[in-house]
Amino acid sequence: MHADALQLPNTASLPTGPASQPLWQHQLGLLLESTGEGIFGIDLGGHCVFINRAGARMLGFEPADVLGRNMHELTHHSHADGSRYPDTDCPIFNAFRQGLPCRIDTEVFWRRDRSHFAVEYSSHPIMDGSTVRGAVITFVDITERKRAADALQKAKSELELRVVERTRELSEALAQQRELAAYSEKVREEERTRIAREVHDELGSLLVALKMDVNWLDKRLSEQQNRAADAAQAMRERMRCKCQNMSRLIESAVDNVGRIITDLRPSILDHQGLWAALEWQAHEFVESAELELEWDLQAGSTPALPEPAAMAVFRIFQEMLSNIGRHAQASRVAVRIAADGERVRITVEDNGNGASPEAFEAATAYGVMGMRERARHLGGHIAIASEVGHGSAFTLVLPL
Repeated sequence: MHADALQLPNTASLPTGPASQPLWQHQLGLLLESTGEGIFGIDLGGHCVFINRAGARMLGFEPADVLGRNMHELTHHSHADGSRYPDTDCPIFNAFRQGLPCRIDTEVFWRRDRSHFAVEYSSHPIMDGSTVRGAVITFVDITERKRAADALQKAKSELELRVVERTRELSEALAQQRELAAYSEKVREEERTRIAREVHDELGSLLVALKMDVNWLDKRLSEQQNRAADAAQAMRERMRCKCQNMSRLIESAVDNVGRIITDLRPSILDHQGLWAALEWQAHEFVESAELELEWDLQAGSTPALPEPAAMAVFRIFQEMLSNIGRHAQASRVAVRIAADGERVRITVEDNGNGASPEAFEAATAYGVMGMRERARHLGGHIAIASEVGHGSAFTLVLPL
């Protein structure tokens, strides 16, 4: 006998109740009427042998109208879409045909008025010893549960759709923001280039011409010094001193103009390429910061990067060095550059203070954010390895 089967009691040894009815039947009747679930029993032919009032009410019948009728033909004859439901496929019948219980919550029962309701039912075979006598079916109307589940699923689907839409909108907004940032950076570099050329072509040329004129005046005054009268000699000497001082100031101005031009737009990048510009920048930095430099360049015959990409890499490299100068308190900087036909990899490592990973993710880490945005715009990324007291390493990986 299956563990979930219902075993009929041996009525010969059971006490009797009212009107000579076996006591177990009387107690069973009370139990059936006290529950809110529908319960009915069927014989091997599928005919109803008992049903409680709750079950008959759910089906739209009185209990007496159901007794003896085929329950499959009465209430389980069709699927929810109206298509025929053969009793050979019915789990209720299979429960006692195969001696196995079942529990189903995806089907419907039909009422007397030809309407149907979502039902959850279970069927257990009735066993008399080892013989199957029929089955007991319990069922409950789950229309409200289904309606609530459908409403919950609908709300969930709508929420997921709204999340997808909001995510798409945010992604589009982020893409637009990045495009705007890239455009702003492009405009800024173009403006730097324009200013650098104007300073070089206009102000630089004027300063050089002025320096030449002052030097010429100093030379003429020097030539006339030996022929001048004593009264005018002192005045001419003072004029020469002034000219020489003006020449030094102009020379300093020319140097400053050159430095400003280089900061705006390093000419070495245009004339000698990215690798030379990076090496020049590294030596300029360690010289001004009084640090040791370990330089390792393995570029081979890597094709030149397009001008915008080269400028972006140069600016990222500048920011890496600037970060060391501002925060690291290092004594040594190692720069390793490896490039092939597929990618460029630039690592700047120091032996300074280092920092926790959270420091590089802070909302105020504008330098790091700027480097990452520049790298992301070019399809690359920035990797940062740092530990407090053990220095930091910034690595730019850029696909070619």
